[in-house]
Amino acid sequence: MKENIHPEYFDVTVECACGNTIKTKSTKKISKTDICSACHPFYTGKQKVLDTEGRIEKFRRKFGTDYTNTKKNK
Repeated sequence: MKENIHPEYFDVTVECACGNTIKTKSTKKISKTDICSACHPFYTGKQKVLDTEGRIEKFRRKFGTDYTNTKKNK
């Protein structure tokens, strides 16, 4: 490996806004983050599905509700 081309690598303790602390390594001396795996909705199971543009209703108007209930022939 070539010398003097790699960035410096630090031991870092990152604090989340929820109070969780994580020890990791990084090339930057970061100390705070807004969201982590302990409070992120995807990992906690509290994720909500938002249909802000009405795509589901638009699909049902276009194809009808029977379209989703039909089975495909094999």
